[in-house]
Amino acid sequence: MSSLMNTFGTRTLTLVRGEGSRVWDDQGKSYLDAISGIAVCGLGYSHPAVTKALAEQAATLIHVSNLYNIPQQQHLGDLLTQFSGMEKAFFSNSGAEANEAAIKIARKYGNDKGVKSPSIIVMENSFHGRTMATLSATGNTKVQIGFEPLVEGFVRVPYDDVPAVKAALAQHDNIVAILVEPVQGEGGVRVPAADYLNQLRTLADEHDLLLMLDEIQTGNGRTGTFFAFQHNGILPDVLTTAKGLGNGVPIGACLARGKAAEVFQPGNHGTTFGGNPLACSAGIAVLETLRNDNLLTRVQYLGDKLLAGFRQALAGNTKVVDIRGKGLMLGIELNAPCPELVQKGRDLGVLINVTAGSTIRLLPTFILTDAEADDLISKVVQLVTEF
Repeated sequence: MSSLMNTFGTRTLTLVRGEGSRVWDDQGKSYLDAISGIAVCGLGYSHPAVTKALAEQAATLIHVSNLYNIPQQQHLGDLLTQFSGMEKAFFSNSGAEANEAAIKIARKYGNDKGVKSPSIIVMENSFHGRTMATLSATGNTKVQIGFEPLVEGFVRVPYDDVPAVKAALAQHDNIVAILVEPVQGEGGVRVPAADYLNQLRTLADEHDLLLMLDEIQTGNGRTGTFFAFQHNGILPDVLTTAKGLGNGVPIGACLARGKAAEVFQPGNHGTTFGGNPLACSAGIAVLETLRNDNLLTRVQYLGDKLLAGFRQALAGNTKVVDIRGKGLMLGIELNAPCPELVQKGRDLGVLINVTAGSTIRLLPTFILTDAEADDLISKVVQLVTEF
């Protein structure tokens, strides 16, 4: 009997080694990882820059309390604010913690303005984490069942529906922020209208709200820019990120600018492990590699190649509802639930994920070769065709 809590169900695959875009199980079988640890290992496995940074830092200083200055934390904060256009950073250990910080910023921002019971607009089919506040903000009843009472203070509207946001603002006088994913990942790789974020930015400005973007999954190069909002030429007030920031080392960040940047004051928020030297060293290596190796251009190229390949090969397939994506965040929606394709993919030597019941989600590494991209197209097309 396992000593582990049964939070992930029965797990039949044991991975023990990784290199580049491939991982190996305990039987020696190789797999092309098309989900990158769920959008985490953008630089792939055993990347030399990350490995070097971790080894050197581990030999020097792994952890020191946030009661003291941490040079690596300052350096990573400088890089993140430089790449994002934001002004201040708070480091956490995960995406959920980064979103908790954002929710607290919104609450305090509202209370500081004298708003009674400040509320945040959130979206249907969203996913923001599994802590009580982020679970309550999430638009998926399946992950909320059994954890009532949920945290109050969220007003839910459909995703990619600006009129619904306007209606909510007209109905509620205590809304202080909008929390939204630029692309919904867990919700089925939902890509909104091109001007969706621009319209939300305008509404936030008109109503003195904080526009808070959850870029836990879309950030750190995943969509072909450092952050997905940069496709829209806007700036949020609050930005959260995690997943790909440490390439596997747990780290998250909540960034803020303007009126949101000074909301937190000493004692308002904190962390024991967040922003420690080891995690920040990994983050520095990731961001500098993204910049120096011109990987954002590679992400755009690979994303276009994969989308075009899937659309061409699956054209006319009546099982396919839609093929969509942005950069290396792709979804193939089928007309029926298809969770069994995960195991069938393993049998073919490719790791995929099925989200929202019927959408194959692909989150490949940024270092995928052209040959590996062609192999991925071939194997996923085979899975869909045989489904």
